[in-house]
Amino acid sequence: MTLASDRLLRRLEWQVLRRLDGRVQGAHRTLWRGVGIDVADLREYTPEDDVRHIDWNVTARLDEPYVRRYTEDRELTAWLVLDRSASMRVGAAEHGKDTALRDLAVCLARLFTGQGNPVGAVLFDNSAHRIIPPRTGRTQALRLAHELDRAAPHPVDSAGATTDLAAMLRLAATTARRRSLVIVLSDFIGDAGWDRALAMLAHRHEVVAVRIVDPAELELPDLGLVLVEDAETGEQLLLDTGDPLLRQRFAEQAQARESDLDASLRRGAVTAHRVGTDEDLVTALIGMVRRSDRRHR
Repeated sequence: MTLASDRLLRRLEWQVLRRLDGRVQGAHRTLWRGVGIDVADLREYTPEDDVRHIDWNVTARLDEPYVRRYTEDRELTAWLVLDRSASMRVGAAEHGKDTALRDLAVCLARLFTGQGNPVGAVLFDNSAHRIIPPRTGRTQALRLAHELDRAAPHPVDSAGATTDLAAMLRLAATTARRRSLVIVLSDFIGDAGWDRALAMLAHRHEVVAVRIVDPAELELPDLGLVLVEDAETGEQLLLDTGDPLLRQRFAEQAQARESDLDASLRRGAVTAHRVGTDEDLVTALIGMVRRSDRRHR
């Protein structure tokens, strides 16, 4: 472990975790509901419910959809699947997507390990990956901080390849052998067709997708003539960002891309969240917990 990773963890404990002040924690709860197997009760289905929890026998008898509610496990293994691809380097220094991913991952690891839950991690890009086996304790969060600091993303692929998100999700599925909570932190920019791999991962595990977005990806700022580069392929293009029509087309294409990504996440049947690089981490974490609670009620 390095002094830099220790400083990072201490900063996040002071600036983020201390401010949470128990607002997302309980005596025997994790951030999200566990994956227990004991049925606690039944209630009517709502559109926010996971269809996998529908009790088809009761639904057939009553002619109304009902879902099962489970007793939560007191110990839950969590896996953090971390996208370290080139597109995650978008954004200003210390305020980019890779920084947001690092801080979120370390905070989540510390929250889980603080309640005695083992946490492991998969660090992925196209050319390499690293596995951190599940462990408990503050030292595990410190190790993750150290690994994220030293595992810089690899250079842009000279062949112009984009991120193989399906391979990342398949790696997570083979790594997490026991039923676990799997949290995928990514911008989900990459090769198409990854929603099938996400659905297969969610079939066995409780999956939460956290999509990290930079505001510049959604709305083009007026900066005059700028040279932009595709972080995944390295392709460069000179743009006149002062052109209102160009900015409008950019916003429309960004909105279409957002809709496609939302549809892919829905097909994957996972709990999905979006976190901006300009968003306060405390606000983001509390929002994620509240949305997850609503989904499981």
